[in-house]
Amino acid sequence: MPLALLALAVGAFAIGTTEFVSMGLLPQVAQTFDVSIPLAGWIITAYAVGVVVGAPTLTALTHSRPRRQVLLGLMALFTASHAATALAPTFSALVGARFLTGLAHGAFFGASAVVARALAPAGKEGRAISLVFAGLTVANVVGVPLGTWVGQQAGWRLTYALVGLIGLVTVAALLALVPEVRVGTGSLRGELGAFRRGQVWLTLVVTVVGFGGMFTVFSYVSPLLTEVSGLAESSVSWVLVLFGLGATAGNLLGGRLADWSVQNTLVMGMSGLVAVYLALFAVASSPVAAAAGVFAFAFVAFSMSSAIQTRAMVAAGGGASMAAAAMQAAFNTGNAAGAFLGGAVIDAGLGYASTALVAAGLSVLGLGVLAVATRADATGRAPLDPAVAAVPAQRRRSGVRSTEDAGA
Repeated sequence: MPLALLALAVGAFAIGTTEFVSMGLLPQVAQTFDVSIPLAGWIITAYAVGVVVGAPTLTALTHSRPRRQVLLGLMALFTASHAATALAPTFSALVGARFLTGLAHGAFFGASAVVARALAPAGKEGRAISLVFAGLTVANVVGVPLGTWVGQQAGWRLTYALVGLIGLVTVAALLALVPEVRVGTGSLRGELGAFRRGQVWLTLVVTVVGFGGMFTVFSYVSPLLTEVSGLAESSVSWVLVLFGLGATAGNLLGGRLADWSVQNTLVMGMSGLVAVYLALFAVASSPVAAAAGVFAFAFVAFSMSSAIQTRAMVAAGGGASMAAAAMQAAFNTGNAAGAFLGGAVIDAGLGYASTALVAAGLSVLGLGVLAVATRADATGRAPLDPAVAAVPAQRRRSGVRSTEDAGA
């Protein structure tokens, strides 16, 4: 595999670290600016909103630009916004800096996937993309817990400054290792055509509510573990390692599950999350059981990542690039909504463990939306794959067509 993939993976590592490390630093941020922990959660919401705005917007604005130029510009924005984050003099400035950081997220992953496919040897395109996204997975195992520990020991500002330094390393690696890759001749209008398909929107809604539950809990996992489970603050970083291991294992299994059946993977995953969240609420006072619960919901949630991405790309037809960017926006809309809802129930005096009940409710809602989408596909009102819309209804109802015909 070309060394250029290493540069892309380093960028993915930096983005993955900054996205998730904030959850473990909320108590320190709240103390610095003398705000409540739920209010400090706005830095998570601001980042997620930045992704929602930036993913489709920057993808559209850079549609015709060479990918190497796009990647360099996005990582320069990422690095500069981390300097602003580390130096933020007020809480409002910090929230604004996190919004700017989020702008680069979705477009960077979309451009990275294009470059990885273009540089990969024939027949190894999927493997190349997986190597790039391995940076995101490794971030949850190494970057997030290490960044949380650094923030707890030396201050949250140093954590964000170090992530910005990784951004600088990525810029240097992109300049040294990544050749220029020009985009294809597909029109922006064709890409935007994905948003005229009902199944694309239904898949995005499933992503928002289904994965939003994970962030309802994870956004406040640090105070949950320390104030409800009784863990020492120094132990939180080790539980975040468990989250990363769960996400990594779930993602590896999820690729095989998606090849087997996209539909069944999503149904089992959403159902599994309901059970895990309810169990976490019941055992939150036990440190060992709570830590196991964090591993479990990471494992189950990330086991659906390949399946939900496949569903979106199939539904988008010729607009797969824009759909991929939109999925990043949807994922982070769930991030923002989850952080907001979690903060709301905590502010209402229901306690940190109550976030697990809200998460279970969101997973049930995700199952409901998935059922509506499946029914619309089976009846032909909104076919999942426009290219095979004429396939007999009986086969559509099997839920196998989407994965087999897409070559998932």
